[in-house]
Amino acid sequence: MKPRFSNKQTTALTLVEALLVIAVAFALLIIAILPLAKEKAKMINCYNLLRAGECAFWLWAGDNNDKFPMELSTKNGGTRELLLQGKVSEVFLVMSNEFNTPKILICPADSRTWVTNWSQFDNQHLSYFVGVDARYNTNFSDASMSRFLFGDRNLTNGTGTDKNILRLTANQTAGWTEELHKSRGNICLANGSVLKLNNSNLRASLQATSIATNLLAIP
Repeated sequence: MKPRFSNKQTTALTLVEALLVIAVAFALLIIAILPLAKEKAKMINCYNLLRAGECAFWLWAGDNNDKFPMELSTKNGGTRELLLQGKVSEVFLVMSNEFNTPKILICPADSRTWVTNWSQFDNQHLSYFVGVDARYNTNFSDASMSRFLFGDRNLTNGTGTDKNILRLTANQTAGWTEELHKSRGNICLANGSVLKLNNSNLRASLQATSIATNLLAIP
């Protein structure tokens, strides 16, 4: 009896083909991961800018009777009236010596353009809101130290006014838009700490401020 032979032929990848498959898979992995890495880097850079900004606020307060600009009226060298009109940039303009350059007031993830000259600086060259009711206080156990000092402007779900004042209450479902950090954001508190927050963390932080309504001036 003649032995039977199968018509099926077994094939195997050559070394070159196997390496090619691995290279393609690796490239696809890099393509998938790279955007996430870039977003994370932008958020980290934004976080570092807020850290620098926090120092500027505290340095200015140290030279101005332990008050932030929004705590003082314009006649006393502050910006409270201007901030309540939605002129957020005025807060940073009055602190220009501490900030040195307005370039650092644009988040790396923001499509807004930065300027290096303070004479050109306005709300359109600014990425950060300012907390209207933030208070300078060296007593870190005081509840006011948990209030929002400044942070990423892409907040939503509040009650706004025609003066760019966003009102956020503790029981609102406040959150981040997709505009800057994909439903995440950074906020600097009055105590100097900078927080990286998702939507649920943001709501918890609002409750921790211990005030019924947080007034945030959005540029």
